[in-house]
Amino acid sequence: MPKYYEGKVEDKRPCAGIREDFQACLLTHDCVVKEGKLPSECLKDGHCRALQESFFDCKRSLLDNRTRFRGRKGY
Repeated sequence: MPKYYEGKVEDKRPCAGIREDFQACLLTHDCVVKEGKLPSECLKDGHCRALQESFFDCKRSLLDNRTRFRGRKGY
């Protein structure tokens, strides 16, 4: 779930919660912090894969016409 703090401006964009969690996962992962790699290099290694797939599904559901009835995927 997204981490909300007092005084933080809430993002109104679609898939904002998953986006925030995905960024936090990448930036706090050992691959980036200890090894000093770029987040794009860590994605190629398969880190934070579940959040990456759910973010992709959420963005894809924005283009799907069936979501008018089902609602967007994600949170």
